[in-house]
Amino acid sequence: MLAMLMRQPDQQNNMGSTQRRQQQQQQSQPPPSSSGQPQRRQMGPGQHEIETTRLSILGNPAAMAQVREQRPALAEAINDSNRFREVWMEMIREDQDRERERMEQMRLLNEDPFNVEAQAKIEEMIRQEQVQNNLQFAYEHNPEVFGRVTMLYIPVEVNRHPVKAFVDSGAQTTIMSPSCAESCNIMRLIDKRYSGVAKGVGTAQILGRVHSADIRIGAASMACSFTVMEGKDVDLLLGLDMLKRFQALIDLKQNKLVFGDGNEVSFLGESEIPKMLEERLEHEPTVMGPDGTEVGARSGTVKHHAGEGSSAAAANGSASFQGAGRTLGNGGGSGSNAAAASHSGGGGAAGAAPSSSTAGGARPAHSKENIDQLMALGFAREQAIAALDACDGNVEYAAGLLFQG
Repeated sequence: MLAMLMRQPDQQNNMGSTQRRQQQQQQSQPPPSSSGQPQRRQMGPGQHEIETTRLSILGNPAAMAQVREQRPALAEAINDSNRFREVWMEMIREDQDRERERMEQMRLLNEDPFNVEAQAKIEEMIRQEQVQNNLQFAYEHNPEVFGRVTMLYIPVEVNRHPVKAFVDSGAQTTIMSPSCAESCNIMRLIDKRYSGVAKGVGTAQILGRVHSADIRIGAASMACSFTVMEGKDVDLLLGLDMLKRFQALIDLKQNKLVFGDGNEVSFLGESEIPKMLEERLEHEPTVMGPDGTEVGARSGTVKHHAGEGSSAAAANGSASFQGAGRTLGNGGGSGSNAAAASHSGGGGAAGAAPSSSTAGGARPAHSKENIDQLMALGFAREQAIAALDACDGNVEYAAGLLFQG
């Protein structure tokens, strides 16, 4: 329901150029010398729609919470009908100004259809819009693809020492870390003639190979060889050599690793698996997603830092810059401590007031080239700076943020 309510500025903006010109003419006309009754009749329907929206948000706690998180300035004015109408109309004006700038930029770019640079900019604008539309579609219709999938671990014993083994059918050989080899008391069996350097995404030092050691999986004991390698985040990795040799079947329906002789072992639950990989993913780079979320660049996991940052800021009594160009502060702050995100298209390119973005500290300086590059796409200077602030100066992420929705 909130999506429908918050899209009313767009619907009002898309009613047609004729109605938009009529509204601008009505606003530009001087007040009549008489009692002013005709002007009130002209502005009445728009005010009624805005007031209906305000009352609808007030009567919907979920919508109110979402407005408070995504549009703090609008939430602060929710109890004042006049102030709410002013903020709402300001959002519409910003959207109209940005749309006019974008159309003007497109007109200038299309004036010379044989200009290679202009056509390249148009192509990039179309590409960014398609990328954001694809992200929004996946976010709404396939949200499960943004969840984090836990890896497959099983409990094993190597030389009577319990180890949590990572099952990886994409690895060619079974790999063990030096610390695990030391704990299992098989470090003395390493054949250093098999040492070397493994090259892939990175490089890792291979200390050697243990040709045979006992490993117990489920109810069976097996002989296994291990390549001892540094630089791995897991103690023991069961590769394809081990799985194929003993005809192992990864049964995801039953959540078990099944061997050909009927021996089977259940995969460990999420609370039991080692946390090294999860800790590494916590520090992965992110890209901006819909509704102020952040999406992991490597794992594709959605991280809802916007709500966490808002609650933390409320607890500390200070503003913090979060999400798609919005400043979230404590609930009792003034209107200058919360920036209204401007509405664009179907979901919104975000623009924050410059005074709000500096509330938590000095705003980083961005190069004129990066700002001009975003302004060339049809956005205002303040929007370009706010997007660069939100994306730590990354021009590509900032452009995607501005085209979001």
